[in-house]
Amino acid sequence: MSQRIEKDSMGELQVPADALWGAQTQRALHNFPISHLKQQRAFIWSMALIKRAAAEVNRDLGLLDANLANAIAQAAQEVMDDKLARHFELNPFQAGAGTSHNMNVNEVIANRANQMLGFDIGDKNKPVNPNDHVNMAQSTNDTIPTAIRLGILFMLDALLAAVDGLADALQQKAVEFDDIVKSGRTHLQDAVPVRMGQEFGGYAQAIRNDRERIATAADRVRRLGIGGTAAGTGLNAHPEYHARMIKRLNELTHFNTRSSGNLFESMQSNADAADFSAALNTLALTLTRIANDFRLLASGPTTGLDEIRLPAVQPGSSIMPGKVNPVLAEMLNMVCYHVMGNNLTVQLAAAAGQLELNVMMPVIAYDLFEAMEILTNALAAFTTKCVVGIQANREKAEGWLGKNVIIVTALNPVIGYNAGAALAKEATARNLSLREVAVEKIAAGTLKHRDQDRPVSIQEVDAVLNDLRSLTEGGVHGGGGGG
Repeated sequence: MSQRIEKDSMGELQVPADALWGAQTQRALHNFPISHLKQQRAFIWSMALIKRAAAEVNRDLGLLDANLANAIAQAAQEVMDDKLARHFELNPFQAGAGTSHNMNVNEVIANRANQMLGFDIGDKNKPVNPNDHVNMAQSTNDTIPTAIRLGILFMLDALLAAVDGLADALQQKAVEFDDIVKSGRTHLQDAVPVRMGQEFGGYAQAIRNDRERIATAADRVRRLGIGGTAAGTGLNAHPEYHARMIKRLNELTHFNTRSSGNLFESMQSNADAADFSAALNTLALTLTRIANDFRLLASGPTTGLDEIRLPAVQPGSSIMPGKVNPVLAEMLNMVCYHVMGNNLTVQLAAAAGQLELNVMMPVIAYDLFEAMEILTNALAAFTTKCVVGIQANREKAEGWLGKNVIIVTALNPVIGYNAGAALAKEATARNLSLREVAVEKIAAGTLKHRDQDRPVSIQEVDAVLNDLRSLTEGGVHGGGGGG
């Protein structure tokens, strides 16, 4: 591979001749061969966005030559359009704060701008300098936290659309399954009846609640501290730079960002990023619970609950013919566990800030953007390839309910808790239905009203047990007070 010589404040070194990066990026490539990972597109896009806006603001303030500024803005737009992706090879595990990432963006944009101005990237007289021009009025210390916030907003709509898609699909199943009365379960033991539609409606609402949490956390991410430069003082930035940058960023993105109100806090604290990560983590907790429920409800089919049938998308075993597994739910579990791990890293990294800066920002950025990406993709796959195709096994669900003696709970207002418990225990021990045991006791005259010394009639029992759907609507059944 042919090389060219680049120079930075530490001296000269060789860089691949066709690479748009320069000396500082090359040093980082040598210093941090830590993993196969590379920075997420959202982080590259958001940094390029800042560079474009800064060039235009500094131009309008009379601080940057218009020809240079326009070339920088055009080159930055190419980065935003993902046309120069191969020039961003840095590992996310790199120098603290993200100086390497910032300089990678500065150098690529500078060299591309020089090309646009008619200069070869190896030309010693190329006019655009990555530090003096592309990084004008900026520091790693204010651009990186700003880029994290903008990157979150860049990915937000796709994530929320995926969340909405799952909530809608679950709600559609809630409507579809609403006439199926089944056995509820608490502590994984038989409980009072519920409708399958109520179960799925609960799932849908839980997802909507998590969407609200994410959107609320995202609103706090809109607070920007760009213009704080190195320590929050705004040194080397025009007094109007901060306000103009927010205005220009909003013109370019319509993200509706606003000033943080305190540039020192914006650079000291990554609490808003941690808060957003926590909202993703809560969604992952909810999704884990739902995926686990699906696996339980679809278990079997011959030796499990088998109340729902998940779409069969691939063979489930290399040795057992005909076996089909709940693979989409399993995938979702794994994604959620990964998101939870990312969240732990973000929380610890956010707590590691010291004095005027948090140097752990590169890993905060990577883990946040990765969590958003895999959640978005996993939700889309889980919704379209699993939830939409779920079928209810009415016969099995209603069959389990027919064996559930806990429906005696609805008789509490008639016969009382203790008599109901005895009735349930005897039915279970003798492997009879609740009604069969009740009929025997009514015939013997031993089943009495709770608060009255008179026998219970079979009509009173049947009035409760023959309308199990009504038990899913709440209220008191069979007369009497509370129970």
